[in-house]
Amino acid sequence: MNHELLMLRSLLVASLVVCGLIFGNMLTYSGSPIQLAAVGTAAGAVVNGCGVPPDGIVCPRIAS
Repeated sequence: MNHELLMLRSLLVASLVVCGLIFGNMLTYSGSPIQLAAVGTAAGAVVNGCGVPPDGIVCPRIAS
């Protein structure tokens, strides 16, 4: 029983250390934010001559 208590305490300490490191890194992060989208949102939205409007409704594809 003493062995299990030691294992649980060490697991608790290890998880608190990891959470503290992650939290400290979030608070002290000073880098530039990551940009996942293109600068112009409508830049790559033209598909087959039909632009996607801002409301997100896509024009129907004309069957050939």
